[in-house]
Amino acid sequence: MAAMAPSPGREVDRYGVVLLVLCLLALCQEAWGLVCYCELSCPDQSFNGTCVAKPDSFCFSSIIKEYDIETKEWRELRTFGCLGSGELGYMQCQAYLVKHQLPKNISCCNDYDRCNEMLRPSLSPEQIPTVHSSRSFLESILLVTLPLAFVLVLALIMTVWFRYRQKEADARAYNKPKPVNIGNSETLPDLLEVSSGSGSGLPLLVQRTIAKQINLVHSVGKGRYGEVWLGRWRGEKVAVKIFFTTDEASWFRETEIYQTVLLRHENILCYIAADIKGTGSMTQMLLITDYHPLGSLYDYLQKTTLNYYSMVRLSLSIACGLCHLHTEIFGTKGKPAIAHRDIKSKNILVKRNGECCIADFGLAVKYVSENNELDFGTNPKVGTRRYMAPEVLNDTLNMSCFESLKMADMYSFGLVLWEIARRCASESGSKYLLVDEYQLPYGDLVPPDPSFDDMHEVVCKRGLRPDIPLRWSCNEVLKTMSKVTQECWHAIPAARLTALRVKKTLYRLHVPDGTKIV
Repeated sequence: MAAMAPSPGREVDRYGVVLLVLCLLALCQEAWGLVCYCELSCPDQSFNGTCVAKPDSFCFSSIIKEYDIETKEWRELRTFGCLGSGELGYMQCQAYLVKHQLPKNISCCNDYDRCNEMLRPSLSPEQIPTVHSSRSFLESILLVTLPLAFVLVLALIMTVWFRYRQKEADARAYNKPKPVNIGNSETLPDLLEVSSGSGSGLPLLVQRTIAKQINLVHSVGKGRYGEVWLGRWRGEKVAVKIFFTTDEASWFRETEIYQTVLLRHENILCYIAADIKGTGSMTQMLLITDYHPLGSLYDYLQKTTLNYYSMVRLSLSIACGLCHLHTEIFGTKGKPAIAHRDIKSKNILVKRNGECCIADFGLAVKYVSENNELDFGTNPKVGTRRYMAPEVLNDTLNMSCFESLKMADMYSFGLVLWEIARRCASESGSKYLLVDEYQLPYGDLVPPDPSFDDMHEVVCKRGLRPDIPLRWSCNEVLKTMSKVTQECWHAIPAARLTALRVKKTLYRLHVPDGTKIV
């Protein structure tokens, strides 16, 4: 029997079955998804080291370098698994293009199931770190941080140590006796050390910070620079001048003048010390001097009538003090000549023995002839207008000539002599004594607080001076006082008497009872 050839219809059926099987396989592939090999990155539903990727997804194989702290070596860690679907999976496959902190690479595929099992991505040479480079990085961090930490700790220790030493030094300075320059004190003799006797230095006062030891009792007066208080220091009475904070220059200048070598004189206010005291809300600048209960000459003359003896004694003591100021003393530690520049009855104090002492040196000027130098200090203020000399009022005073400054002092001193002489009682034709009421110079010609123009009009333009009572011409003592006074306030500075000349004139003066004022 001849073999029968397959019919065309059956062959077509066979190809159809194959096609159907292939379609079913494709549908199953589409339904089940791509099967990937997984290791170290298997999802929970994975089994037998495989995972099923989502449609349009990829299988991957990655490598990463990790540093093992225990072995201190780098090791490779390979991971296999499935990526996410769509664009996310594609982006993860391109991650090798970006630099990572740790060396890393990845390869992806979706050709067939478990296509990633044989993928072995590698690291580029520049990505492979060495233990040496890692150690260098750690060492570099330590090299930066450790010295910095050491410097900070050392600075902290040094700061604490210096503050501790400073506190110790302050404590020693507080407890250690300090020498302070003072004048010749009559009320505090037990507190003075013995000086060398050469006159070139001041006695020393052993003290702590004096401001903490003084108890202020009550205020005794107030001026344009500050307030004066009665204080008690170690059982003794002292005068404490508290300067306003706006007058620091006056406090500094007055302290500087009082500390001048060889300034000590019985007719110069006795300086004890100067100090600065903080009260929390403000700073007080203190100047401590001897206390004189009779007060200023201005206060004393208002309530006291003088006789010839007391008048001459007051006047002579002022002349002696002013002469000492104006005189330069030469020597190893000499005294400069000093012009007061604010002589008035309120700046002169009356002592218990009937003499006066000059105070308030905030405007004083020092002069040393050796270098022909005037030291005005830093205080910009000027003297009292009522006592200003004509050359000061009309601005013709030669500020570069010390003799001109001394003559301006003598003009002011002449006005003070007039104030004193007015309060001296003199005989009359009857049994009563004549005495004038106290009056400030030019008190009948200018207001109580005259302006600069007021004084210029009276003193310079009209050429007036305080009135001389007629009774002064009836007594030899008052006549001499009148002559000295008028020669002191002469309009021409060169024609005025010097302090030394006034001092010598009053020394020779005799009072009617035959007592010589010496």
